[in-house]
Amino acid sequence: MIPLSTHHCQDTDWKKALATAIRQPSELLRAVGLSTEQLPEPIDDAADFPLRIPRAYVERMRHGDPADPLLRQVLALRRERETPAGYSLDPVGDGPATRRPGLLQKYHGRALIVTTGACPIHCRYCFRRHFPYGEARAGADDWRDTLAHIAADASISEVILSGGDPLSLDTPRLRKLGEGLRDIPHIRRLRIHSRMPVVLPQRIDAEFLAWLAELPWRTVMVIHANHANEIDGTVARSLRQIQAAGTTLLNQAVLLQGVNDSVAALADLGENLFEAGVLPYYLHLLDHVQGAAHFAVDDACAHELMERLRRQLPGYLVPRLVREQAGAPYKQLV
Repeated sequence: MIPLSTHHCQDTDWKKALATAIRQPSELLRAVGLSTEQLPEPIDDAADFPLRIPRAYVERMRHGDPADPLLRQVLALRRERETPAGYSLDPVGDGPATRRPGLLQKYHGRALIVTTGACPIHCRYCFRRHFPYGEARAGADDWRDTLAHIAADASISEVILSGGDPLSLDTPRLRKLGEGLRDIPHIRRLRIHSRMPVVLPQRIDAEFLAWLAELPWRTVMVIHANHANEIDGTVARSLRQIQAAGTTLLNQAVLLQGVNDSVAALADLGENLFEAGVLPYYLHLLDHVQGAAHFAVDDACAHELMERLRRQLPGYLVPRLVREQAGAPYKQLV
């Protein structure tokens, strides 16, 4: 028998973890020691936007607590079926910004590749929960048309890998895309947006770190953590490894009612991020995507939270409060 290489074992581990993710609300509640009777409102057993939560993330939830901030981010509720005014399927204008399948251009100098529709976790407030991933097949042609479009536009200096989650692709696939981008002389930076280091840190294996270290550009990884409890020791270790591979780490959070809408929660998040080598970057007001209205925090409350946060933390630990508006040339400071 031929022995498996270390990176193959690691590769198998994270893929197996994705394959065994929890997909039913009843299974999730059992895993955290809760019954439906203990919840303040009905869950949705047949949500159009299905559950997907890796067990490594579930293990960080507080057992028996229906108000746990990690549970609240992922548990499908019946009220998601409501359609309040002002909430839409495409709140940030991804559709009008699409230049070809899977390639978006919203802001000057930047192009975003929707690398995959797959994501390790389905957050209930996700602004792309209704995104037509079946039509956005950027990688269906081995990236040829996407890369040709970027190569033909010399104004593009930064490429953003998004999704879904680009780290849902295995490292050989990412390497192939990176090799195609390497041939485009006007690219100066690569940015990777991923929740994977937070929800499934075992994805950050030796093969992936080696790929990061060999990239020819200044590389930025924007992770997504909303609460300090998401950053346990394993997550922090993986983030430090990414930083050691020469990648700048930033965090984007979303201000969510019942999750992080307190000074204490935001301060703890900033402190935990910094200890793991990550700078708080943006705190987004909720994108008004259909199904997520129950997470909204109003502007006045958000402003008060930020004022109090500035009094408590050094400036480099205070994220910028922003709103993304469809068609706007940049994120709007609030």
